[in-house]
Amino acid sequence: MSHWIYFFDLCGTAVFALSGALAAGRHRMDPFGVIVLASVTAIGGGSIRDALIGATPVFWIRDPNYIIVILATVIACLLLVRRPRKVPQYTLPVADALGLALFTVIGAEKALNMGLSGMIAVVMGLITGVGGGIIRDLLCRQIPMVLRTEIYATASIIGGIGYTVSLHYGMGEKTALFLAMTCALIIRLSAIKWHLSLPAFDLKTKRE
Repeated sequence: MSHWIYFFDLCGTAVFALSGALAAGRHRMDPFGVIVLASVTAIGGGSIRDALIGATPVFWIRDPNYIIVILATVIACLLLVRRPRKVPQYTLPVADALGLALFTVIGAEKALNMGLSGMIAVVMGLITGVGGGIIRDLLCRQIPMVLRTEIYATASIIGGIGYTVSLHYGMGEKTALFLAMTCALIIRLSAIKWHLSLPAFDLKTKRE
C-alpha cells in the first residue's frame, strides 16, 4: 500500500471511529461502550473484507496504528463533544458519508492488488464501506442503514465501479481514487440533503 493510500485509510478509520463514537453518545453509552462502537464501526468492514480475501492476519492486527487512531479519536470526541455545546444533527451522517466514500475505494483497491477481478473488487469495496456501519447499527438496535431505502449502499457500489472502470481504462491511481471517492460522497450527501431514497419493497396483505 502506497503512503498516500495508507494516509487516506487512517483518515477513513478516524472518520468512521468518530461516526461510531457519536452514535454511542446518542445512545448514552459509557466510555467503554464508546470505544467498542467506534472500533467496530472503523475496522469491522475491513476485517470482514480481509477474512474473505485471505489477507490474514487482518490489517489492524498487523498494524496497530489503526487502534491508536481509533483510541485518539474516541478520546478527542469524549473531551471536545460536551454539553452545552450540542452536536449538530448533520454531523453523524456527514461523518458516515465521508467514511463510506473513503473505505469504498480503499477496499476496492486492496482487492485489485490481491489480483481479484473488478466485480469482486466492487463487492469488497462495498463490504469495507458498509460492514462497520451495519455492526454499529445492530449494536444500537437499529435497522442497518444499508437495509433501509436510503441511498447508501448504492453510493458505495457506484464509487467502487467508478474506481475499477477508471483504472481499467488507464487513469492514474490517484486520480481514479479521488474521482471515485468524490462521486460516492456527492451521491450520499445529495441523498442526505434532499432526502432521496430508493422505492421500498412493500408487501402488505389486502384486507377483504
